[in-house]
Amino acid sequence: MKLKKENILIVDDNYDMLELLQRNLKSFNFHAYKASSVHEAIEVLKSTSIDLLITDLQMPEINGIELIKYASEHFPSIPKLVITGFPSVDTAINAVKSGALDYLTKPFTSEELKKAIQMCLKNAVQNTNQTIEKKVLKEPFYSGIVGDSEEHFKLIDVIERVKDNRVTVLIEGESGTGKELIARAIHYNGRFASQPFITVNCGGIPETLLESELFGYVKGAFTGANETTKGLFHAATGGTIFLDEIGNASLTVQSRLLRVLQEKEITRIGSQLAEKIEIRIISATNSNLQNMIKNGTFREDLYYRLNVVSIESTPLRNRKSDLLPLINTFIKKYEKEYGKSNITITPKAIDLLTRHDWPGNVRELENIMQRLIVLCDHEIDVDLIPKQLKYKQPSESAHLKPLHEIEKAHILKVLSAVNNNKTKAAEILQIDRKTLRQKLQ
Repeated sequence: MKLKKENILIVDDNYDMLELLQRNLKSFNFHAYKASSVHEAIEVLKSTSIDLLITDLQMPEINGIELIKYASEHFPSIPKLVITGFPSVDTAINAVKSGALDYLTKPFTSEELKKAIQMCLKNAVQNTNQTIEKKVLKEPFYSGIVGDSEEHFKLIDVIERVKDNRVTVLIEGESGTGKELIARAIHYNGRFASQPFITVNCGGIPETLLESELFGYVKGAFTGANETTKGLFHAATGGTIFLDEIGNASLTVQSRLLRVLQEKEITRIGSQLAEKIEIRIISATNSNLQNMIKNGTFREDLYYRLNVVSIESTPLRNRKSDLLPLINTFIKKYEKEYGKSNITITPKAIDLLTRHDWPGNVRELENIMQRLIVLCDHEIDVDLIPKQLKYKQPSESAHLKPLHEIEKAHILKVLSAVNNNKTKAAEILQIDRKTLRQKLQ
């Protein structure tokens, strides 16, 4: 392999090692950039076109593994070579998992260094030209609910058990976990599917209107009640009413809901006549109703009436095996919507998406996938993944550094800038060569 004059960044807190590596790289016809800390290295990566990163592992404040992780996600096309004086199997495995292509143990010969660099640059070219095949994913799919985890199949089992009766169901879970999707699956897979499914957002309707919206009213019941009107409970008769964000309902509404559940009847506002109804009530919340009961903002008796069958919508971070089927589903959905086809996603991009905690759950994942499909040509790779999902730039410890460490870093930086010309370095530092020599020792 004919070596070109590539740009190679070498990172080590040991000045002698930096000098040795620079001399070797120069003899191989490479151009070397030097950095004595992870932060310096990141600044070089941001401002310079680098073809290979060589880093030590053991460095003060922030180690080389952190640099490898950061570079692997923010500069994925740059190959990484690790050097260390403290070899171990665990260290080698950790380095490779973090994104390093090779691992070199100190002390090493010039020829060993040359071969390691050749291998890294050769593999980088092969990886760039390699076509990554699209993964074939299974699609466990149940009425719009997608997943392949144990939690997913437990959820489907509960839905199957309650879908054909009018048992009251409470769905609890974080925002974005698909609580309404679960409620719809219960309704539309059961024997009442041909009947109405009415959704009520208890947090989206003003408190003063929620009661009248739910129960209806008679003419003259209040100012503006010009005619007798049926409520949403009437509209859902024979089918299902889904009370989303039930924790936002006022205590007055809660009291009336309790009577509906106990007596299976409703009374319109302004009326004395109770009307029997046949209805299934499914409610959902992302609030902690137990805490609300303790605080006096949610009725305990209503809670137990609503919570005959409890379903927990598990957050996405706790069912990571559902990610691949969900990703595949969203790719197909938005391929069709945006007129694209044969979109693939690389394993590295999948790894990044899998590592993210997804605080916004499936809703957040869908938004990200929609963005990626809009921006990609035919392949979704690491470079398209939003920065907030990538490994964050490591930060130094909060404690202040001793003066000698700051002085050392500055001297090394000046020497690197003047290509190790000690006379020039001494002039810039405004000290004599003897003092500089002593400090280097």
